[in-house]
Amino acid sequence: MAVLDAAEVLTQTPMPMPEPRGPLSAAVLAALTSGTPDAALRDTAADAVARSQDVLTDDDLQLALFVLYELHYGGIAGVDDSLEWDVDLLGTRAVVEAALEAAVRAVVPVPERPEPTAEAVSAALFALTAADSGPSVSRWVARKADRAQIREFLVQRTVYTLKEADPHSWAIPRLSGRAKAALVEIQSDEYGGGRPKRMHSAIFARTLRAAGLDDSYGAYIDHLPSITIGALNMMSMFGLHRRLRGAIVGHLAAFEMTSSIPSKLYGDGFRRNGFDEDATWYFDEHVEADAVHEQIAGRDLAGGLVEADPTLLDDVMFGAAACLVVEGMAGTQLLSSWEQGRSSLRLPLDEETGADRETGADGETAADGDTGSAGDAGVTTIMTPDGAARVA
Repeated sequence: MAVLDAAEVLTQTPMPMPEPRGPLSAAVLAALTSGTPDAALRDTAADAVARSQDVLTDDDLQLALFVLYELHYGGIAGVDDSLEWDVDLLGTRAVVEAALEAAVRAVVPVPERPEPTAEAVSAALFALTAADSGPSVSRWVARKADRAQIREFLVQRTVYTLKEADPHSWAIPRLSGRAKAALVEIQSDEYGGGRPKRMHSAIFARTLRAAGLDDSYGAYIDHLPSITIGALNMMSMFGLHRRLRGAIVGHLAAFEMTSSIPSKLYGDGFRRNGFDEDATWYFDEHVEADAVHEQIAGRDLAGGLVEADPTLLDDVMFGAAACLVVEGMAGTQLLSSWEQGRSSLRLPLDEETGADRETGADGETAADGDTGSAGDAGVTTIMTPDGAARVA
C-alpha cells in the first residue's frame, strides 16, 4: 500500500502509575513510589500467590508483575530508573514469575514432537496454528462489531502494540547464526526498517488517534482485564530469561503465523464502520508483512534454532502452544463479553469519546466488574491471538 506521510513519531514516555488491584500490587506500587523496597515484599508476594485461585486471571498478581516488568521497558512516571535492578524487587518478581510459569505449563497441552530439523519444525508449527473452527475475534470485528466494540478492541491491544516487538527483541542477544539473523530481519520490519514513522507501534498509535483514543503508553492500564495483562507478562517472562529463549522463539512463530489473515478481517471491519486509511493502515500493513514473517519465523528462526540446538525443541513447541492458549484466553474473554452485550474491559469507555465511565456495561462498578477470567465465560475453546477457536 502507499506510504502515508502524516504519521507522527511515537515518543516513548514513562507510563502513568496504575491503581492497585490488591495487597501485592499496592505494596509494589508503594515501594516504587517511596523508592525504598525491602525484603518483606517477597513475603507479600508469596502470600498473594498462595491465596490466588488462578494466577493467570489474578488481577493483583498480574498487575504487580506487569509493573515490575515495566521497569525494564519504558519505566513508570515518578519511579527512579535505578530501581530496575533492585534486589528486593527482582526477588519479588521471581516469586510471581515462578507461579506464572507453573500456571502456564499447567494449562498448555504438550504439542506433538517433530524431528529436530528446520523443515519438520516449521511444518509442525504451521500444523499447530492451522486448525480453527467456530467464532473468532477477527470475524466478529469484520462482520458484527460496532464502533464502541472496535474502540474496546483497540484498548485491549494497547498494552502490547504500543511497544510492539519489544518483548520478542530480548531474544536477539541470546541467539546466534541463522536464528539470530532471522529474528533481526523480522524485528527490523516491526521497527520500521529504520524509519520511525513506519514503526508498527507508531502506526498503531495513529490508529488509536483515528478512533479518538489516547495513544500514550499505559493510558488504559486500569481498564484492562487481568488476562490481557497476563498475556503480555508471559511474553516478557519468556523474553527476559535466557533459559526460556526457545519459548520466546516459539511464541513469536505462532504469533506471526496467526496474524496475516486476521489483519485483513480487522481492516475490513474498520472500513465497514466508516474508519479511513488512518485507522486501517496498521492492519493493512500486517496483511503483507506477516505473510512473509510467518515463513521466516517458522523455517529460519524456530527451525534454525532447533537445528543448531536440538535440546531447545520442546521449549520452542511449548512457547508456540502457550501463545495460542494464553492469547486465546484473552480472546475468549473479549468475545464472551460482547456476546453477552457487556464491556470486555474492567472500566468501560464512553462510547462516543473514549472517556472513562464510572460503571460497566452491566451496571457494576469497575472493582466489581469482569476481571478477565476465562472461566467466567463458560466456554470450552482455546483461541489463537486473533481469537480463532481451538479445542481446549
